Amino acid sequence: MRKAIWTLLLWSLCGTGRGEGRLNLFIWSEYIDPEVVAEFERKEDCKVVIDLYEDEAAMTAKLRSGGAGLYDVVVPPDHTVPGLRATGLIARLRHENIPNLKNLRPKFRNPPFDPGNQYSVAYQWGTVGIYVRTSVVTAGASSWGVLFDPGLQPSKFALIDNPRDLIGAALNYRGHGLNSVDLGQLKEARDLIVAAKERCVGFDGSVGGKNKVLSRVADAAIVYSGEAARGMAEDSDTTFFIPKEGSQIWLDNLAVLAGAPHRDLAERFINFLLDPEIGARISNFTQCASPNLASTPFLKAEDLKNPVIYPPVEVMDRLEFLKDPGPRRKLYDELWTQIKTR
Repeated sequence: MRKAIWTLLLWSLCGTGRGEGRLNLFIWSEYIDPEVVAEFERKEDCKVVIDLYEDEAAMTAKLRSGGAGLYDVVVPPDHTVPGLRATGLIARLRHENIPNLKNLRPKFRNPPFDPGNQYSVAYQWGTVGIYVRTSVVTAGASSWGVLFDPGLQPSKFALIDNPRDLIGAALNYRGHGLNSVDLGQLKEARDLIVAAKERCVGFDGSVGGKNKVLSRVADAAIVYSGEAARGMAEDSDTTFFIPKEGSQIWLDNLAVLAGAPHRDLAERFINFLLDPEIGARISNFTQCASPNLASTPFLKAEDLKNPVIYPPVEVMDRLEFLKDPGPRRKLYDELWTQIKTR
């Protein structure tokens, strides 16, 4: 009798015959459709526990301080994958458990930061630009100067609380590549940001920046394209543009943590998200671009035609991917400390 009771107790704690009744997901805020999560929970008879972060620095710090043994799935940006792999924080994927990898667009099946998708799988992609209130910001604004030139700046603007995104924007404004490791160029970017810091309403994440513009706390903010698309749908007096000097194209990914408590469930979760209809539901919710070719028939027609979500070729030509600076990452860390403390 005792054995039977103990067995029932274990079953209730696990919630599934596989003993994997809980999936721990570490992800950006507002970045997955709650209905998709609920459907996976029903399918697998499990509970998905979500923890949020607003930037990759917070994500990486948490993983390095023990999160790699706490979480099952994380959603790292492209340029962070090599570092997470090199430090042993993410696990090699077992492709036999993720047959829906075949649904990815060919260009996302062999990314330069992770050849062969050995450690990561494309989740969503998009761009970085400026989200503005059109009735306040000068008509025809098309430059990073909206943030860095006092003559173009609105009275209220927010800076993004992300070192690579913000330093990259300042580098682009000065005509430099956003992956520069030239000390002189980086100092020039730092000084631009420090000066803008004195005039802004504060630093915030992409979601926070969008919300500041919507609530009229700010009239301009650096945000990701998905946030901008959702904000524009909510308020027609807002718009989004990619600065003429250039900007960033980003690719967020799904990865399994090296010490994932529920590795099998984690890989089934990734495979579930790569289902054509599920993948479309995620992009329809986030209003980010989908890397899933098989999802195309299920995506909203208006989103496929939206240049904020899927930029035209002439805009794509001005975009760069962020790269891992390797040992010179310390330059960015030092600059960010100086920006925040000055």
